[in-house]
Amino acid sequence: MTHSFVLGIQDAVLEPEPLDPEQIVSGRPEVTGKVVWESPDGRQLRGIWQITPGVVTDTEADEMFVVVSGSATVEVKNGPTLTVGPGDMAVLRAGDETVWTVHETLRKAYVINL
Repeated sequence: MTHSFVLGIQDAVLEPEPLDPEQIVSGRPEVTGKVVWESPDGRQLRGIWQITPGVVTDTEADEMFVVVSGSATVEVKNGPTLTVGPGDMAVLRAGDETVWTVHETLRKAYVINL
């Protein structure tokens, strides 16, 4: 059974999540994260994710996130270019091919549906 809880996003200790070297376009970005809740079927995730400056590619899941700190530009192939910073909420669609240019270490809280 899952209980209600509070977690300080800014101070949460995150675990390394190594990037596939093929995703790195430039720089030496490092990713850390923490899943704080997962549905019993594993199809819904809630968590915190952080990436240091650099440029990476990704194929997105159905995700809504809120940036807590840092900034990035997210280019969606055949779609918009999103500029995100503290307090911004963004929505990415499953299958979106993206290029993330991280200007300042970015930390976000997310909700993912697989």
